[in-house]
Amino acid sequence: MSYAIIGLGKIGTAIAQAFAHQGIEVIVASRRPVDALAAQIGPSLIPRSVEDAVKADVVILAVPFATHRDVAQAAQSWQGKLVIDATNALGVPPEELDGLPSSAFIARSLPGAQVVKAFNHLPAATLAQGPKAPQGGRRVIFVSSDDDAASASVATLVDRLGFAPVQLGKLNEGGLLVQARGNTWGRLIFQDLVRFD
Repeated sequence: MSYAIIGLGKIGTAIAQAFAHQGIEVIVASRRPVDALAAQIGPSLIPRSVEDAVKADVVILAVPFATHRDVAQAAQSWQGKLVIDATNALGVPPEELDGLPSSAFIARSLPGAQVVKAFNHLPAATLAQGPKAPQGGRRVIFVSSDDDAASASVATLVDRLGFAPVQLGKLNEGGLLVQARGNTWGRLIFQDLVRFD
């Protein structure tokens, strides 16, 4: 399975670091050059264009919410791809999302893709600290999707990266707990929770 992270801002960089710490090869792409940053993070990061990144089996969207359509247009087809939505639509009125959860709205631009909400609830600085919490245990990453198989697949990846996955169910159920709606945050946003195995 091939992986790509599109967007190397603070969240994208934190996710890339998690891949690098586990030695998992991942394509990284952004609107700005990423070669130097990728080399700094680790050798398992492969800088490519956005057009190349969208060819991966699993694409992690770590771009500003408003630019998701630009990424969507970079692929000839999204059919069968798994897309992890790490964005937040803070400040976007719910009416502009047709009343949908933000990930369901993004899914409209990615026909055929399995969209999963994950990696968006922690502040970037906390996520960048990695999966091990100071008090012990593993940091929780919430996972939500309307596709149960996709959700399970992302939960497996989260676990492989060292974090503790917690599946929240459908996007319009548990997924609402980890997204921005208008000028408010879901109740689980910013919650740095830990699982002790």
